[in-house]
Amino acid sequence: MKFSLVCSLALALAAAAVGPVPNAQAQSAQIAAVVNGSVITNQDVDARARLFALSAGLPQDPAILARLKPQITSELIDQTLQLQAIEKHKVVVPQARIAAALARINKANGLPAGGLEAKLRAAGIPYSTLVNQFRIELGWTSVLKKQLGEGLRPTRQDILAEQRAMKREIGQTQYHIAEIFIPIERPSQEANAKHFADTVIKQLRNGAPFPVVAAQFSQSQSALTGGDRGWVEPDLLDPAVRSIVERMPAGAISDPVRVAGGYEIVQLLGTRKFGEQSETLLHIRQAFLPFPAPFEGGQPTAGQLAVLSHANALRGTLHDCSAVSAANAAAGNVRKADPGPINLATVQPAAFQSLLGGLPIGQISQPLVSHRGVALVMVCSRETSKMGLPSVPEIANLLVQRRVSLESQQLMDALHRQAIIQRYPAG
Repeated sequence: MKFSLVCSLALALAAAAVGPVPNAQAQSAQIAAVVNGSVITNQDVDARARLFALSAGLPQDPAILARLKPQITSELIDQTLQLQAIEKHKVVVPQARIAAALARINKANGLPAGGLEAKLRAAGIPYSTLVNQFRIELGWTSVLKKQLGEGLRPTRQDILAEQRAMKREIGQTQYHIAEIFIPIERPSQEANAKHFADTVIKQLRNGAPFPVVAAQFSQSQSALTGGDRGWVEPDLLDPAVRSIVERMPAGAISDPVRVAGGYEIVQLLGTRKFGEQSETLLHIRQAFLPFPAPFEGGQPTAGQLAVLSHANALRGTLHDCSAVSAANAAAGNVRKADPGPINLATVQPAAFQSLLGGLPIGQISQPLVSHRGVALVMVCSRETSKMGLPSVPEIANLLVQRRVSLESQQLMDALHRQAIIQRYPAG
């Protein structure tokens, strides 16, 4: 995974072009590694280790952090190689794309906007650490698409071939999985990678959020979506992973699985029969009452309490969806009363999905408090139908994802073969 383009890496990845660094100088400067002349300091590694500890719920214990550093150093080396490729291809990542990626991680973990930022600042870790990480992930994807060129876009024949293959798979089991991939570039890294994977597993099973850990430390393209690979056919899984997933209950997290190129940790999110599954579409109305100022935690202000009190009083007057729309208009239409059809399976966070799935039609919800205000929601209709085969755009997107993932592995292998990498023991 990956770091900044316009500023120095937030983990202070000093991307200055320097010549060969003598070992004595490296020791005195506390240099952890030099990658094609770009320096990674021990301070960079320390900061990234603290970020991992915060994400995984580990104590900021020096002994624990020290055991993480060899694997963290390897990850920063990969990120430096990716940064260099991004700069070589003159890729610039719009800030809006970074903001959207961070928003998805906040949403997936039930955090308000700025929730991750607040956690990092409270732990003394610069928020730019995470921002620049996403900058590199997005920039790296752009590099891969440039490399693929016209070969990235599926042809009509490609899509038809995939449709034919999908028709043959109707009724077969698919798995919705999330993954964390920890690479091993050289045999000497095996023990460090396994220790790192074991540490990750322990913290995930103690409640660390899978999407946050995957977004920061997985070395696969799925890191951009919190490790979520979507629905996957068994034949596309590594045989070792497949044999485990087929026996896992939904929600379970595997032990580290040794696969080609490293270790993989898998969470099974669900199982279905392809082409036979149902989807539930909801039509809702919402009334959103904004706070006078965002709620940042702690003691609510008198104004915020007044909005909540008004929402509770308003509930008793909302008996149908048109009344909810009218209440939203009276509150200023800050958000759309009708957000359009909603696929229940895609609703995040899980608590909101559960609420919408169980809320009787025509009944107003309890007040739903966010940092910006209070929402009241009513389900107007709920329709369940067979999904059938994916649409043509969905199939095209699936083929693009496959090609980008394969190109990523091949390009990283090539960058490592061509790179001059010097590692130094901690001083």
